[in-house]
Amino acid sequence: MGDSMKHDFPIFSRLINGRPLVYLDNAATTQKPSCVIDAMSHYYSSSNANVHRAVHTLAGEATEGYERCRTLLKQMFNSNYAVITSGTTEAINLVSHAWGSHNLKAGDVVVLTEMEHHSDIVPWQMLAEKTAIELRYVPVENGELDMDAFEVALVGAKLVCMVHTSNVLGIRNPVEEVISKSHSAGARVLLDAAQAVPHESINFHELGADFMAFSAHKMCGPTGIGALLVSDEAFSEMEPFMGGGDMIETVTLEGSTYQTNEHRFEAGTPRIAEGFGWAAALEWLSSVDLESHHERLLKIANRVADQLREKGMTVYSSLRPGDAAVVSFTHPTIHPEDFARLLDAQGIAVRTGHHCAQPLMQKLGISGTIRASFYLYNDDQDADIFLSGIDRVLEAMA
Repeated sequence: MGDSMKHDFPIFSRLINGRPLVYLDNAATTQKPSCVIDAMSHYYSSSNANVHRAVHTLAGEATEGYERCRTLLKQMFNSNYAVITSGTTEAINLVSHAWGSHNLKAGDVVVLTEMEHHSDIVPWQMLAEKTAIELRYVPVENGELDMDAFEVALVGAKLVCMVHTSNVLGIRNPVEEVISKSHSAGARVLLDAAQAVPHESINFHELGADFMAFSAHKMCGPTGIGALLVSDEAFSEMEPFMGGGDMIETVTLEGSTYQTNEHRFEAGTPRIAEGFGWAAALEWLSSVDLESHHERLLKIANRVADQLREKGMTVYSSLRPGDAAVVSFTHPTIHPEDFARLLDAQGIAVRTGHHCAQPLMQKLGISGTIRASFYLYNDDQDADIFLSGIDRVLEAMA
């Protein structure tokens, strides 16, 4: 199934070091189908113009194509508000500036976890330096959040920021329980869903989060564009933090008024070509049965994890139902970077390092892992080639 899907992706015709590409770095970024590449090229070659500002034909086509991306996001995730950002990182920073700066004061509590990506730690540390808010971190025990500790940390909290699915462990956190308990305690909830939306159909309205951030490039779309979904209530509590063109209604020398929709948070020329590309990716993904592919890939990842353990590796991913197909592992003596370079020599692409989750690495007592992450176009043959590549590395380093 994955092999037939590869035909939609031009990059898989490429050889790496004389071998067919086996791409297992999908948690970092996914490959792009031809329709995405074509949509961006078509915009530049046929409709290149700025959006929202002119009445000529090209501007109309550009505006329609770009705003189609927003429309598809709202439809796919069932949200009334979809702010276009440069990605998950900007989306989280937007919440920090546009909501946090206006709704949090000294002594207010923001709850985070030890498994957060740096993008969901650093913005809150920066805000804490300015406003003296209190940051509380829910510990990770045996690869899972300590939910008893979460309930303790939740007392008096104004905001809970949590990764939906870990980019290191692939674990899907109990976000429904987190949202319910947080709202009962009077706290808003921000979800980092960058690793969730590529694998799981999410109804934002029914899920009940206040903010949800994610990136296009992890779901077959372009780099440099992402979104922040916002609940109606939370949207009314946000204030603009970037001023400029497109986010205003009127400007005089005495003052300005701002747009009332998402544009109030999108100052300046937007990511137009990327919007065309993401719209194409969203349409392409709408034809894919994410649930069946998720189950298929999780089976592959579990098989890979089992064999890695048999080969002497330590595997940190649980790979339970609902988790992402991410296998993070280490070898007792071979450094992850050495391992990855030897795999790359065989045309196999994996990730190494701390994966922008240094606090989690510290909790696990390691400096980094090797990470093999599977996506829609991967199949059993990719897994077999990867495992054979592992054997060759072990033989070479014996």
